Amino acid sequence: MKLRIRRSNKKRVRKVGFLRRNKTSKGKRIIARQRRRYGAYRGAFRK
Repeated sequence: MKLRIRRSNKKRVRKVGFLRRNKTSKGKRIIARQRRRYGAYRGAFRK
């Protein structure tokens, strides 16, 4: 049986969240690209 590993939302946000991305120049580039593509920044995970 495969165990389900629960990911920590806090850890994920610290690593790839909006505020963390805003602190770096490359991160800002990612946000800008997402804005161009979707009209808004929707974060790392899409539905």
